[in-house]
Amino acid sequence: MLITSISGIRGTIGGTEGEGLTPHDIVRFATGYASWVKAASGQDRPTVVVGRDARLSGELVRDCLVGTLNAMGVNVLDLGLSTTPTVELAVPEEEAAGGIILTASHNPKQWNALKLLGPSGEFLNAQEGERVLELASKPAVYAEINDIGFTEHMAGWMETHVDHALDLEWVDAEAVRTKKLKVAVDAVNSTGGIIMPMLLEALGCEVVEVNCDPTGHFAHNPEPLPAHLEELSRIVVEEQCDLGISVDPDVDRLAFVCEDGSWFGEEYTLVAVADFILSKTPGNTVSNMSSTRALRIVTEKHGGTHTASAVGEVNVVEAIRANNAVIGGEGNGGVIYPASHCGRDAVVGTALFLTHLAAFGGRISELRASYPNWYMSKDKLQLPDSDVDAALSKLVQAHPEADVNTIDGVKFDLAEGWVHLRKSNTEPIIRVYAEAESLEAANVLGSRFKEELLALLQH
Repeated sequence: MLITSISGIRGTIGGTEGEGLTPHDIVRFATGYASWVKAASGQDRPTVVVGRDARLSGELVRDCLVGTLNAMGVNVLDLGLSTTPTVELAVPEEEAAGGIILTASHNPKQWNALKLLGPSGEFLNAQEGERVLELASKPAVYAEINDIGFTEHMAGWMETHVDHALDLEWVDAEAVRTKKLKVAVDAVNSTGGIIMPMLLEALGCEVVEVNCDPTGHFAHNPEPLPAHLEELSRIVVEEQCDLGISVDPDVDRLAFVCEDGSWFGEEYTLVAVADFILSKTPGNTVSNMSSTRALRIVTEKHGGTHTASAVGEVNVVEAIRANNAVIGGEGNGGVIYPASHCGRDAVVGTALFLTHLAAFGGRISELRASYPNWYMSKDKLQLPDSDVDAALSKLVQAHPEADVNTIDGVKFDLAEGWVHLRKSNTEPIIRVYAEAESLEAANVLGSRFKEELLALLQH
């Protein structure tokens, strides 16, 4: 399976040519990106930052990618094992013309991807991404021997990332240190196993490492969801930790477990961090259409305005800028703090959250109880071989009682909650998210719309 989208070029490793992310595909898209970055920067030999998560195919993909960039006359700063937000920070700091992160984020270990950045360290927008794909379809013009690029291996950027987080205006490292927190961290055996203990130890925490060996052998499904974090919840209770932290393989998603082993809720990562930032710098917030309405409630409590964007980090960032938001992100545990940089960042998110928890003074479960309770159901169905858009249009016609938003799939706002159905940017599925005032009600609401859509797809 190979998917090209606003979230990058990703696919499964192995199999027959044309059925996944092959060396041929890596070379093709690397030449397209190299052609784009040369034209966009106006430089004959631009520099691109490259970093990767710990997944098993990382070195293979890195070697194909870096060799191709050099062959195109592009210099590479190779950060080696890294995280998505680390590369995002490094690109502008190193005055690079762009960056590429090799990670399939929360996808299982057989997947990998090229996530493409511009000179600001932010993801390419839709127009830039389309241009890369267009250039990738054309014959490549490789550099003559005297003009090939070189690769420099650069260590230490994860340490720089941690220092950056600790130096943020509203991060109070000393206040966290005085709490002497005991924290279990599950990094699914990827690069979070390097950077998260580093951050937590700098904050004076006693760290209990869970799946922190960056071998790429993911100990469980890498998406930070309750069903995948039973081990972390158990260890938090057994070790009498103050909280548990889970990150995905590239460390841009962040989720917490309470001291009693209960789920803080990945949707409430952003809610809690936003509550803290809004208490310091009142303003507006942004989250995508599939995120909890609790953020809107907290934002309005602080006198700000909340805006819902289309799903996808680049869409959230565009809305953050358009609305001059002080905090934003996605309900999947992705915190975007513009005062740091405009990318989802679990390192920055953790530093802000722990400062908030220290100032709150109570247990993490008590902090969670202080927020409005909305319950979300997250379901999916395999992308069928039929006209999804036509079926969704019929579903809209069947629900005149709903307030409908169609900027990204279809979202039905109803008196009892909401349902959002959209084709995924990263997997061959249709996501079915619903939210209501109880988990049972959310499950019923999501299931009802899923069954209605399935019936329409089968006709």
